[in-house]
Amino acid sequence: MHCKAMILGCTGTSFTAAEEAFFTHERPWGLILFRRNVENPKQLSALCDRFRKLVGRRDAPVLIDQEGGRVQRLAPPHWRRYPAAQSYLLAAAGDRDMAALWAGLGSRLIARDLRECGITVDCMPVLDCPVIGADLAIGDRSYSNDPDDISLIALSAARGLLDGGVLPVLKHIPGHGRALVDSHYSLPVVKAQPSDLKENDFVPFRSLNSFPIAMTAHVVFEALDPHNPATTSKIIISEIVRGFIQFGGLLLSDDVSMKALTGSLGERTTNLFDAGCDIVLHCNGQMDEAEAVAKNTPLLQGQSLMRAENALSYLQRPQSAFDPVEAGEIMERVLALQA
Repeated sequence: MHCKAMILGCTGTSFTAAEEAFFTHERPWGLILFRRNVENPKQLSALCDRFRKLVGRRDAPVLIDQEGGRVQRLAPPHWRRYPAAQSYLLAAAGDRDMAALWAGLGSRLIARDLRECGITVDCMPVLDCPVIGADLAIGDRSYSNDPDDISLIALSAARGLLDGGVLPVLKHIPGHGRALVDSHYSLPVVKAQPSDLKENDFVPFRSLNSFPIAMTAHVVFEALDPHNPATTSKIIISEIVRGFIQFGGLLLSDDVSMKALTGSLGERTTNLFDAGCDIVLHCNGQMDEAEAVAKNTPLLQGQSLMRAENALSYLQRPQSAFDPVEAGEIMERVLALQA
């Protein structure tokens, strides 16, 4: 069944009549959820089920940002707290192999939480490599400030999600770690030389380039394309994301409503597709914005459809070799050391 190349948000814990009519007519590829959409497991399961009925696809992806730390949409009392990404390496006293093991267990537990509610895609791990003086929008959401640490720990985290039957999303390709401002509110401009970017920022993405989904960075890399952020840059997407990094999977934009991007919602949407993104992401659920995005979004077809179908083929039943009690105890230890 045909669907549009977009992932949309909604406003509350159930769909309004207007949202139901809109989703039924426009048939977005996926739905993304936030804290405003979450009340309890039963409600969340019903919301996911209803979305899939509205768009007529049992495998329609439902996404969420469940990283741990300060980016955790499912929270106590119904779900456990998870450590921030940086905490694994700190708790392991710099032992990257131990940190990777723990991060993998954390992801496996997160996947268990998500699958039980019908969520099939988690927008993590964060592969960004922060530098001194960078904006804290990334901060402890990154596993380390060393690209080799990030590559190893993020690989384990991504595999943990897959083993739990949830698709990971690598973000924010090709790197948000040098941003001096938060792209939610303004446009970051990175002045680093291409050689520095290739030896540091791009390394984790290149290391995990075989994973099926990634999300773009709303960041200008001045030495590569001084005019456009990566999300709307043909140069960055073709020469860096698809070229140097060799990422061949499904490319989602970061949220098209963020203030780093300029122009109307329709113009932003058109620009990111022209640049080479496969799917547009619109998060806030505001109907007038969603309508503008939908109007400028094509059907999911061609190579983008092939990438989307390939991504969904990675979904599997959770693997059995897993002790959630032991993993939960480790999470509590990491959280205690984090505090």
